[in-house]
Amino acid sequence: MLRCIAVDDEPLALGLLVEYIGKVPFLELVAKCGDAFEAAKALQEAAVDLVFTDIQMPGLTGLQFIQSLPRRPMFILVTAYKKFAPEGFDLDVVDYLIKPVGMDRFLKACYKAQELYQLRAGNTVTGPDYLFVNSDYSLVKVLFADIIWVEGSGDYVKFHLRNSGKPLLVRMSAKALEAELPGDRFLRIHKSYIVAVVSITAVRKNSVFIGELELPVGETYRETVRQITRKDI
Repeated sequence: MLRCIAVDDEPLALGLLVEYIGKVPFLELVAKCGDAFEAAKALQEAAVDLVFTDIQMPGLTGLQFIQSLPRRPMFILVTAYKKFAPEGFDLDVVDYLIKPVGMDRFLKACYKAQELYQLRAGNTVTGPDYLFVNSDYSLVKVLFADIIWVEGSGDYVKFHLRNSGKPLLVRMSAKALEAELPGDRFLRIHKSYIVAVVSITAVRKNSVFIGELELPVGETYRETVRQITRKDI
């Protein structure tokens, strides 16, 4: 578990941060703070691994807060302003999130923090064998081994899963999902399709088969498919 605090002077933004943190299984909220001074006090009173903080706050900005700390936990900046990103990364923040932040983007930042925490702790990081996706107002755990193929359309993807009668609809782009999936287990074959390599039963020049299901291979993805088969088609 990563012990964390949330810092924002806007009550609605702070409430959303707290809500998001509560949905991430490996985060434990230690304190919620309305400004950097409350956050500094919270850091003195409890062990904290990760801080989610706004930047533009009265009295002391989020960047000034980070700079003031002799020993720093990990930081994820959550702000409405893109212009502070270079300064933020100069302070070695884990990630820089632009409001409004979607749950999928927030979760990706949390995974980065978890991986960094494990690296600093000297643990071997093999990566999880699952991901959590935001579906129907809940975080749903999807095992990589259960994914057969994924169909993307705009800001949504449909997971076709083993032992599931209907697809799982998730608000997430195919591009964002591709970044979350292990590249040795999944293959982007088309702008709209990602398939589990283990599910592929046959390959043609312009398509791949999953049993009797035929999916098209986009022209820009043919070389990737060829590398998987290690043979010309």
